[in-house]
Amino acid sequence: MKKALVILGAVSVFIGIAVGVFSLVRSGIIETGVGLLLLISLLGVYVGFGILIGVYRLVNRLH
Repeated sequence: MKKALVILGAVSVFIGIAVGVFSLVRSGIIETGVGLLLLISLLGVYVGFGILIGVYRLVNRLH
């Protein structure tokens, strides 16, 4: 149950930030290219930290 809450929290934060970026693009505060770069970098951060957490858990199991 705890894993599901952590995953749900991470997904909801990702969606919240993505919606925020889309709203900034639609309002004209940032340009479309910048918004796309923000979304790509956000996805990269989530994937990168996911790999880091996975490797950390794997190393802890080896001890």
